[in-house]
Amino acid sequence: MAHTFEDLVKLEQAAEAARALLDSPDVDHDAQWQAWRKAAADFQTAVTGHAKDEGKPRVEVEMAAKKAVRHTGA
Repeated sequence: MAHTFEDLVKLEQAAEAARALLDSPDVDHDAQWQAWRKAAADFQTAVTGHAKDEGKPRVEVEMAAKKAVRHTGA
């Protein structure tokens, strides 16, 4: 499945939200760790595919998506 840049931003937001929950005392740490790892892996896979489809360097695509997430306050 082809991912748009907006899809990448949403996937990175999901990964960051899952990471943030690790700081909560009310979560199952092991389960949340696995949720974060899956969300991060989904983002990385999508970045790789998007970069290939767009003919752009992978790191450029990843950094642009991460920058977009961090500059929107997500």
